[in-house]
Amino acid sequence: MATKKITSLSKIEFKSFMESIDVILSDCDGVLWRETEVIQGSPDTVNKFKQLGKRFFYITNNNTKTRSEFVEKCKGLKYDATMEEIVCTSFLAAVYLKEKNFDKKVYVVGSVGITKELEAMGIKHCGIGPDVMDGDEVEMVKNFKPDSEVGAVIVGFDKYFSFPKLVKAATYLQDPNVHFIGTNCDTERPSPNTNRFPGTGCFVKTIESASNRTAVMLGKPESFVSEHIITKYNLNPERTLMIGDNRDTDILLGKRCGFKTLLVLTGITTQSDVDAINASTVNFKDLIVPDYYIDHLGDILTMIDLS
Repeated sequence: MATKKITSLSKIEFKSFMESIDVILSDCDGVLWRETEVIQGSPDTVNKFKQLGKRFFYITNNNTKTRSEFVEKCKGLKYDATMEEIVCTSFLAAVYLKEKNFDKKVYVVGSVGITKELEAMGIKHCGIGPDVMDGDEVEMVKNFKPDSEVGAVIVGFDKYFSFPKLVKAATYLQDPNVHFIGTNCDTERPSPNTNRFPGTGCFVKTIESASNRTAVMLGKPESFVSEHIITKYNLNPERTLMIGDNRDTDILLGKRCGFKTLLVLTGITTQSDVDAINASTVNFKDLIVPDYYIDHLGDILTMIDLS
């Protein structure tokens, strides 16, 4: 089967679709906003979903903020959100270690969003902030003295990523007992312009290569996040909709979990990608095919008003 544009549904078909959904899980960047810019029509659509009695949750692979900071961002962009409605990978990293009864220190290649969530669960950390190369790299490697308390390495988005951080992460990961956690696998973020915007997955892949280890990935489309949200929110997969702009993370998560899926073309995936899916002669078992797609999330609001 091919993916179907949701605005092509008849009034009866669209009404049946809406009545089949109790819970909506939505990606954020690329669906609701682009970095700090709201995507027009999305706030009104989300608010309408809630008015209709749909439970709505913000499921983001972003690890640069805490849940409380995402609440503030949502409010600033006119979205109604509570901490219980938000799942971000900085929070998932802390949850993962807490579930492991972790009692050591974490070396963090990432940002303060991760460390704040760790602190909220009483987990010690180090490594955050700039770590600039000073002098000869060979001497730096020779002189580095690992912290014996470190029992985990978490890799997220790190704007201060550097050779010293790479060396230190790879050194800690020589010990097979040290947890290796990647917050998410996205190699690209929705860009505010036409430039490529490298994502967290680029840092994870680099450290995997340097350490010859594979990270446990927590965010979409991996099982840790799906098990967390299904259990936490007591979801019925058949009556749950996953909305996202990235087929490789958002839509794949939905497919793996048995959710209905809606692809929005305001982020990573483009109309040409959709056209390629629908024109493909490849076995659809080998493709990530969303059930539906739409140009902008706000287009649904018009359909709701007309139905």
